Amino acid sequence: MNKKKWLRIVSIYSIIYTVITLLNSVLYLCNGVYEDPSGNWHELDRAMILLIGIAAFELCTNLPVKPMLLRYLTAYIPSLLLAFAYVWFSGLREPLAKTAYRDIWINFTGLFVLLCIINTAVYVFQKKRGQEGKGKKE
Repeated sequence: MNKKKWLRIVSIYSIIYTVITLLNSVLYLCNGVYEDPSGNWHELDRAMILLIGIAAFELCTNLPVKPMLLRYLTAYIPSLLLAFAYVWFSGLREPLAKTAYRDIWINFTGLFVLLCIINTAVYVFQKKRGQEGKGKKE
């Protein structure tokens, strides 16, 4: 992978982590919670789960599998299982919330689906733009 691709991956990771952390903080403040009850481990766990998701997304955008939906599923299923495994291992460190697996499934899947939609839209736009360029040259 070249430097431009790494820069893109790190940028996407950083932006998503920042947005999620800010959203989480705003939601806590709106509910009257002024400190993260889970503390620093929660931040590290969020970073690891996001790393799993971004790695899976990068994998799925580069797989030579057609159709695109199958490519997404090929990356999503093992990465979700890895996220569940991470949650299970974090339960060895401290007790898990009763909704831990549901929460990780909702958050991981929601972000993964959003990234897939964005990736598909970019792909369709680039493909359409490429076909328009070929039509004008002929």
